Amino acid sequence: MKFAVIVFPGSTGDTDMYSAITDVVGCDAEYVRQDATSLDGFDAVLLPGGFSYGDYLRCGALAAVSPIIPAIKAAAASGKPILGVGNGFQILTEIGLLPGALIQNRDMKFICGHVAAHVENPATGFTNQYSPGETLSLPMAHGWGSYYADESTLTALKSNNRIVFTYPDNPDGSICNIAGIVNESGNVLGMMPHPERAVEQRLGSDDGLRLFRSILHTWRVRP
Repeated sequence: MKFAVIVFPGSTGDTDMYSAITDVVGCDAEYVRQDATSLDGFDAVLLPGGFSYGDYLRCGALAAVSPIIPAIKAAAASGKPILGVGNGFQILTEIGLLPGALIQNRDMKFICGHVAAHVENPATGFTNQYSPGETLSLPMAHGWGSYYADESTLTALKSNNRIVFTYPDNPDGSICNIAGIVNESGNVLGMMPHPERAVEQRLGSDDGLRLFRSILHTWRVRP
């Protein structure tokens, strides 16, 4: 399985993503610049965290008009797994692959540290190696990570079990304690906590490793 790690100007989590995939999961990965126009040859796409384009205008807004975006949308439409973490989640909402928006944290402060995250849906292609209701310890680092959506969107997310991760102790004011959601097809996941920074115990937690192993398992058993 080969992963594309998308790199925007200002990305800071690209090397973490690459290392998690190649050094720990044991799969192939390649950096793909934002000015590329094709993702042919890749089986999955990773949008890392950071501050793409310095978060000018709005987090993810400038990244959303990068040349690579049509290829990301095409990969999503074809059913390939797309994971956006932190700024990657913000980009996924900006380009319409996920609903809602990420707004400034409730306390208007940057949050950095480990956070607890509940696995609400262990039946996705990103969570099938977790147990229902399992609580993970994952790092987070964001100033604009409070998830917001209108009532109709929340109803759709809840009724279709698309809320994948929630916070038991909400750190940023996200509505309904949401930490991560998937699209209708279940192959696009956006989340604010960083699983790629929790793939080895020496990092403080390896709870993020099974997310990547879930992607690999889904790829291996695909029809």
